Amino acid sequence: MNNFDMNQIMSILSKMNKADLEKGIAAANEILKSKDKENIINEMKKHNM
Repeated sequence: MNNFDMNQIMSILSKMNKADLEKGIAAANEILKSKDKENIINEMKKHNM
């Protein structure tokens, strides 16, 4: 991960409230554990998560 990526991530995280942050972390955890990662990511994009 380069500096640009980290700056983008920090910018996004700083704008999230606690509930959104927890929801995002839970979704990321689900993606990491799943064998069907693409489907989960596509569903998240549909629902603007």
